Amino acid sequence: MERDRRRVVVTGMGAITPLGQSPNAFWENLVAGRSGIGRMTLCDPTDYPCQISGEVQDFDPVQYMSEREARRMARFSQLAVAAGLTAVEAANLDISKEDSFRVGVVLGNGNGGFPTLEENCRILASRGGMRMTPFFFPMILPNMAAANVSRFTGARGHNSTATTACAASNQAMGEALGVIRRGDADVMLAGGAEAGISQLGLAGFAVMRALSTRNDEPEKASRPFDAGRDGFVPSEGSVILVLESLEHALGRDADILVELAGFGCTSDAAHAVQPEESGAAAAQAMKLALADAGVELDQVDYINAHGTSTPLNDALETVAVKRLFGDRAYQIPISSTKSMIGHALGASGSLEAAACVKTITEGMIHPTINYQDPDPACDLDYVPNQARKQDVDVVLSNAFGFGGQNACLVFRKFNG
Repeated sequence: MERDRRRVVVTGMGAITPLGQSPNAFWENLVAGRSGIGRMTLCDPTDYPCQISGEVQDFDPVQYMSEREARRMARFSQLAVAAGLTAVEAANLDISKEDSFRVGVVLGNGNGGFPTLEENCRILASRGGMRMTPFFFPMILPNMAAANVSRFTGARGHNSTATTACAASNQAMGEALGVIRRGDADVMLAGGAEAGISQLGLAGFAVMRALSTRNDEPEKASRPFDAGRDGFVPSEGSVILVLESLEHALGRDADILVELAGFGCTSDAAHAVQPEESGAAAAQAMKLALADAGVELDQVDYINAHGTSTPLNDALETVAVKRLFGDRAYQIPISSTKSMIGHALGASGSLEAAACVKTITEGMIHPTINYQDPDPACDLDYVPNQARKQDVDVVLSNAFGFGGQNACLVFRKFNG
């Protein structure tokens, strides 16, 4: 494989999460093993078996935009704009001094403005369609997070949205990697945004029996790889990374955090919502990402798992890791960010990407909390309950979505 293509590095991050509204706050809480899950407040969950969620607390969009703009944006777009603006600031990037057509945006999103959709359907049913907001479509469409980040940052280059369910953010970052590599952009703002907590979304997952019902212990409900796991906890948030070609970053003397080195993508071509039981396609996505990065199996220091806390996903992700790594799977630390924040659906890969970057730069692996009862089907090293200090050069990050969509990324320590 050619290794002389453009290298891509991360020079800034913005994070709006249930565990803090900056990358540092997010990371400090992850390492401390704190849960961001509590009683659901963004909608009334009284009639549903799951009444807990991971919510961004005290988020004020007017810190990032005018009240008028905020009213015309769904929450997922507001979160994305906040993450995008803070990422650009963290990267010390002045897009007004760049060729703005060489700066693009690719974000992952699963549902768009789901709460806004529900609200306006209620208006349609109770008061008639002509009482709906005229901003209905610009608020609900999944592409509007990327569109609004473009508007607020001035990035006028390649712009796209990945909607591959829970794999969407990894897909977006992987596609942004390709845009820079092929020379169509120098800088990409990439990541994801999701804010779908609503009765409509809650009901949809509840009737599938996909959600945890540990309402009395919200902070203990998300328990990836534990024998007592009973479903995922819905969540929200946005993380956006500033990706640059190495040449561009060096040319402006940017602070380089890590290198985004590889991307792999496959499809199970099997069940609509359940992961395929052999783990072959998930393993292949990991293999492709590592090959794309030029990384051997024995060079992987840590895996950030998809780790949703559902019975099927965690067991079959374990199968896929063992299928690819063989006996070495038992030597690789693996942890699930979702144990502390829940499942942010299309945005989850972006929040986990921030954790991956920090894992490398800080030399620390955050734990999988709530791991109390080992499951014989999940017998790897999940870094239970306590953070682990360890030098990490190579991280593999997994994301597996409904429809059998698999997207994996490789982050690597930047060594010049």
